[in-house]
Amino acid sequence: MVSNIKISRISVYQVTLPLEHPYRLSGGRLYFDKLDSTIVAIDTDEGIRGWGEGCPWGSTYLPAFAKGVRAGIEELAPQLLGLDPRRTDSIYRTMDIALPGHPYIKSALDMACWDILGKATGLPLCELFGGRLNQPIIIQNSVPTGTPEEMIESIARGQQKGYTIHTCKIGADVAKDIERIKAVSSYLSANESATFDVNRAWLVDEAMRVMNAVTDNIIYFEQPCETYEECLQVRRVTSHPIILDECIQRYGDIVRANADRACEAIGLKIGRVGGLTKAKRIRDFCVETGIRMNIEETGGSIIADTGAVHLAQATPETHLRATWLCHDMLTIDTATGGARNQGGKTYAPETPGLGVEPKLDVLGEAIAVYE
Repeated sequence: MVSNIKISRISVYQVTLPLEHPYRLSGGRLYFDKLDSTIVAIDTDEGIRGWGEGCPWGSTYLPAFAKGVRAGIEELAPQLLGLDPRRTDSIYRTMDIALPGHPYIKSALDMACWDILGKATGLPLCELFGGRLNQPIIIQNSVPTGTPEEMIESIARGQQKGYTIHTCKIGADVAKDIERIKAVSSYLSANESATFDVNRAWLVDEAMRVMNAVTDNIIYFEQPCETYEECLQVRRVTSHPIILDECIQRYGDIVRANADRACEAIGLKIGRVGGLTKAKRIRDFCVETGIRMNIEETGGSIIADTGAVHLAQATPETHLRATWLCHDMLTIDTATGGARNQGGKTYAPETPGLGVEPKLDVLGEAIAVYE
């Protein structure tokens, strides 16, 4: 019989993460120069400590905000004390009963439990997510909205880091977006590709006009409109592959999208769907149904990024487009180890659990402790 281990303490840290360069998306209407991240340590009665991170991309991007993460953890932590963190599905059911909805709040706690499970078994998380696949994980370069010249300058910085896939934020107006797309497409070499991410900024007619005006190359367009229904309408009257991103928030969303043939790929954001437990279920559905994925975090430091890379490392290359390393855009580093950029590619660590060791001097004192 397997003996239980119990959660004995949950500690919460708040860390401000400055961006190296100011960032605009959704046609420039959303602006960011720093992120507010919540890092969680879960301790057990057997001395195993697990780490997790939850970091919404500001408070204007999605129905999620950093103070909400910490308020939600205050609600959930007392329900988790005394439970076995290795039983990740049981932990998640407990969280869903204690606090329905609010998936982004649960992501850091879920990640920390997976870290404990990996350390308890002596396995990296990718082995627990289906087994490490011997493949590099391609990193996307995230290019903020700007003039064509500014966006090309941002692409050039990414090229110096080895990036070959560039996710370019557009959505200002039809003429400017067509100009941006043509300028970027002309600049890129044959071994590079671009995704044009609208972050919900277009109306349906704007999406139709831009996407049908660009015919020289087959280009991925990401989340062209605000709602799922609008994106589906665009899918039916355009030919470029569509990535659904902000529309994918729970398992039922991807089931619906597959039934409607609404997209060819998705952005699978770990924090947005509620953590690694929920993301793995969506990943498995996509593999079964032939939907490609970008597997990445919503935001955060090396801790959050590494969790996403572990899931990507266990995902067949045929179904995986790329990941994104938010920590590569920051001016501070919260941990040693983890999944780092290696010439535009990355790999999940081979050490047990997440494979990161947070820097306690960067984290500072815990702002809340539950025991």
